[in-house]
Amino acid sequence: MLTLALRTLRFRKGGFVATFVALFFGTAIVVACGGLLETGVRNNLPPERLAGASAVVVGDREYELHPGSEDDSEKAIVSEEVPVGAGVADKVRAVDGVERVVEDVSVGSSLLVRGGVDAQAHTWTSASLAPHGLRAGHAPSGDRQVVLDAGAARDAGLAVGDTVRIAAHGGSKSYEVSGILGGLREPALFFGDAEALRLAGGEGRVGALAVVARSGVDLGPALKGTGVKVLTGDDRGFAEEPQAVAGKSDLIALSAVFGGMAVMVALFVTASTMALSAAQRQRETALMRAVGATPRQLRRMLLIETLVVAVGAALLAWLPGQWLGSALFERLSGAGITSEYVEFSSGWIPLAAAGGAVLLTAVGAGLVAGHRAIKVRPTEALAEAAVQQRWFGWVRGIFAFLFLAGTAALSIVTWTVMDGPAAASTAGPTVICAAIGLALLSPGLTKVCAFLIDRPVRLFTGTGGYLAMLNSRARTVAVAAAVTPIMLASGVATGNLYLQTTQNAVTERAFTADLRADAVLTSASGTVSPDLAERVRALPGVASASAYVSSTGFIEKADGRGAETGEDGLPLRGVSAEGAGLTSADTSRLRGDTVVLPRDAGHRVGDDVALRLGDNSVVRVRVVGTYGGDAALLPVALLAPHTTGGLPQQILVRAKSGVDVRPELRELAAGQAGLVVADRDALISANAEDTATQSWINYLMVGMIVAYTAIAVVNSLVTAVRGRRREFGLQRLSGATSGQILRMVTIEALVVAVIGLLLGMVAAAATLVPFAHVAAGSLLPSGSVWILGGVVGTALVLALGASLVPTWRALRVRPVVAALGQG
Repeated sequence: MLTLALRTLRFRKGGFVATFVALFFGTAIVVACGGLLETGVRNNLPPERLAGASAVVVGDREYELHPGSEDDSEKAIVSEEVPVGAGVADKVRAVDGVERVVEDVSVGSSLLVRGGVDAQAHTWTSASLAPHGLRAGHAPSGDRQVVLDAGAARDAGLAVGDTVRIAAHGGSKSYEVSGILGGLREPALFFGDAEALRLAGGEGRVGALAVVARSGVDLGPALKGTGVKVLTGDDRGFAEEPQAVAGKSDLIALSAVFGGMAVMVALFVTASTMALSAAQRQRETALMRAVGATPRQLRRMLLIETLVVAVGAALLAWLPGQWLGSALFERLSGAGITSEYVEFSSGWIPLAAAGGAVLLTAVGAGLVAGHRAIKVRPTEALAEAAVQQRWFGWVRGIFAFLFLAGTAALSIVTWTVMDGPAAASTAGPTVICAAIGLALLSPGLTKVCAFLIDRPVRLFTGTGGYLAMLNSRARTVAVAAAVTPIMLASGVATGNLYLQTTQNAVTERAFTADLRADAVLTSASGTVSPDLAERVRALPGVASASAYVSSTGFIEKADGRGAETGEDGLPLRGVSAEGAGLTSADTSRLRGDTVVLPRDAGHRVGDDVALRLGDNSVVRVRVVGTYGGDAALLPVALLAPHTTGGLPQQILVRAKSGVDVRPELRELAAGQAGLVVADRDALISANAEDTATQSWINYLMVGMIVAYTAIAVVNSLVTAVRGRRREFGLQRLSGATSGQILRMVTIEALVVAVIGLLLGMVAAAATLVPFAHVAAGSLLPSGSVWILGGVVGTALVLALGASLVPTWRALRVRPVVAALGQG
C-alpha cells in the first residue's frame, strides 16, 4: 500500500496540490497565531537601562477582581504607574546581602527643539546601571543640568554645553547639556536625583527601586504586604516598559480570539478540501474495489497519502508561520498593543498544536469522505460516483444543528443581554458559528437556491444558462463544495468589517455628543499646571474652563472583596466644578470626595461607593449625580494625583456664544513654552485616529483569515474544474465548441458566486443585525457601501478567474484524450 500510495501522489499531483495548499496555509496561519499567544504568555522583556540591577522593586499593578480565585484571568492590570510606598527602600537596604538601592523615576518630558523630541526623564544615579557610560561631558550638577542619551542628543541636534528648554511636569525650564550617555533603545534624559524627583512630583512618586545585591538574596520575605513586586531576570524590563504589563493580557486575548477563529476556519477549509478531493476519487476507489482491493487496504492507502501530504505541508509551513507571526507582532507592537521590545517567541508548541490539529482534521476528513466508496459494493459505489448526490448523514445533521443553535443563542444574547459596544464580544463569534452551520447544510441550501434562480438565469442567458443550471442542479454536492468557501469568506469579511465600522461610528458619536469644549490646551510633556485653568477662565470670551485628566478604575463591591465592574474597568474623567457645560453631566457639585456616575452603574445620588483608582489606591466618594455617559466624573484635584503624570493632562475651554477664543488662547500659549492650542475638530480627529489605530489591528487579523479563505475559494474551484476534464471532452465530442463550454462555465461560476454571497450575507446578518440594534439603535450596520461592493466584487473575480483559467487549460487538450481521462 505504501508503494501504491506514493505512486498515486506522483501521478495525481493536481489533486494533491489542492490538499497541500490548504494544509500549508492553514498550518502557517495557526502557527502565526500560536506564536503570538506564546509571546504573550512568556512576555520576555530583557532589561537595558536597569540591566546592572540584580532585581527591581516596583508597585504592584495587579488587582484581584474576585479575591480567592486562583485563575489569572480574574486579575486586572491597573492603568497607571503604582509608586513604591514610603519606607520600602529602607526595608530593602536592611536585607542582608543588599549592596545598593537606587531610587528611579520615569517622567514624561519633551525637548522643545524644532520638531520636538519626546523622552523619559530619570535619576542620574540610575544611569550607573545602564550598559553604556558617558561618551562625553560629565554628570549633571545642581538643578540646571541634564545628561542626554546619544539617541535623544542626535534627534534634537544637541551637544555638550548646549542649552535646551525641556517641558516636564506641567511646566518648562532651560537646562545645560552636561553630558552624553551611550545610546539606549528609547530616548532618555538624566537629571540630578533631587531635580528628577521634583519633576516626578516629590519623594512619594518613586517609580522603582533598582537593587544591587549578592547572588541568591531573596527580597520577598522583607517586602511582604508592602504592595510591591520584585522583578528579576527578564522581568526587570517591565520596570522600563510598564505598558508591556497590560500588553501581556491584551496580546493573549487578541491572539486567542483570532487564533481560535483561524483554527476553526483552517480546520473547516482543510476538511472541505479533503472531502472534495476524496469525492472526486470516488470512481477510482470503486474501481479498485472492483478489481479486488479490500476496504482495509484502501483505508491504509488513503491514510498514507494523507499523512505524506499533511506532514510535508506542516513541516514546510513552520518557518513561514514564524515569519508571519513575527510580522504580525511587529504590526501589533507598532500599534501600541504591547512593547516593541518584548521578544517574539515561537517554539515547537505552536507547530505541534497547529500540525496536530490540521493533521487530525485531514486524516479524519479523508477517511470519512472515502468511507462510503470503501464500505459499499463496488457497483453501487460506481453508480454514486457518477452522480454524487448523497451528502446528508446524522453526524453532519447533529453538528449543523449545534452550530446553528449556537448562532441563535449568541444572536439572542447580543440582542437582549449585551449593551453598547460590549455587544461585540458575543456578536463576533456569531458569524463563524453561522457560517459553519450553513456550510454543513450547503448542499441542500445550494439545491434550494439553484431552484429559485433557475428560471431567471435561463431567461437571460439562453442555451449557456440552460446547460449551466442543469449541471448545477445535477451536481449539487460538487457545486456546494465550491459555494462553501465563498460563503465562508464573504460572511466572515462582511460580518467582521461592518462590525468594526459600526463600533467606530458608535464610539465617534458618543465622543462627539459628550464633547462640549470649543478648544483645548495641551502640553508637549503630556501634563499641564492646575493653575492654568484659572488663567484661562480670566480670558475674555471664555464661558468656562476646566482642567481635565483621564484614567481607568473600578467600582468596588460593598464588602470590599473585588470589583462590580468587569476586567476592562470603568473610564474615569477628572474635571472641575467650574467646568460647567463642558460635559453632558452637571458637574457643579464635584468638590472634595465626590463622583458623578453613569446611570447604568447601579448607584443613586447619595450613595457612598469605593473606587479603586488607576494607581491601585482606593478612595471612598459620595455620588452627587448621574448622567447618560459611560465614564465616572471626579474632581480633577482628586483624580490627577493618582495618575502616572500626577497632573491634569489638558485644559478644556468653552467659549461664549459667537466668540472665537482661539486667538487669546494662542497668545497665552505663546508665553509658556510647550503649550499647544487645538480646536474641537482637532480633538475629534485625534479621537478618530486613535480609534482607527485599534480598528486597523482587527482589519489586519480579519484580513489574514479572509485571505486564507480566498485561497480556499480558488483551491476548491480549480480542483472542481480539473475534475471535469473528462466531461468537457465528452461535450466537445458531442458537438459543443470551446466557446460554448467557456460561456457555460462562466454562468456556472457566477451562479456559484451568487449563491455563496447570498448565504454569506445570511451569516453576516446573524451578527450585524443584533449588534447594530444594541449598539446603534438601528437594524443596519454603519459603514461604507464600498465594503460590501469590495466583498462582492472580490468574490466574483475569484470565482470567474478560478473557474475560467483551468477550464481554458483543460480545453487545450484534444477532446479524445480528455474523454479518456488522460488530460
